[in-house]
Amino acid sequence: MKKLWLVLCGLSVVYHANLAADDFDYDAFVKAYYQAQVATQQPDATKDDLEHYLSFLTEDVGNQHFPNAPDDSRQPDGKAQMRKGMTHYLGGHTEYKAELMSYEVGYNAVVIKHKFSARGKRADGSEFSYAKTALDVLELEAGKVAVMRRYSK
Repeated sequence: MKKLWLVLCGLSVVYHANLAADDFDYDAFVKAYYQAQVATQQPDATKDDLEHYLSFLTEDVGNQHFPNAPDDSRQPDGKAQMRKGMTHYLGGHTEYKAELMSYEVGYNAVVIKHKFSARGKRADGSEFSYAKTALDVLELEAGKVAVMRRYSK
């Protein structure tokens, strides 16, 4: 009887977990995530913008962004590492434009195709500019980004 009770409890937990996953609003998530990401790149981006973006990530987020971050391993301080790296460049653009081209969702995954362009100044005073089209692949866990991979031209 105890075994039957444990099996029924286990099935109930799995059912409710799957039901919660089915109720996840991927469309709202993608739009909010993308807006938060774009806000961190604006010339007037603040630490509050950065913290809002980071709120979409797990603490141990893995980040693969070629060529600078080729490893997508999740680290216990993954979010802290992203905070440190993004803070260094916060407000570095003098101009930033972005466009969400399309996105697809799957079970605990999102693929975002977007294009963006930027101009700015480096700490040494030299100028930069770039324009890219990127494909971001996000793996979600409990409604947050656990692993992100960026592929761009």
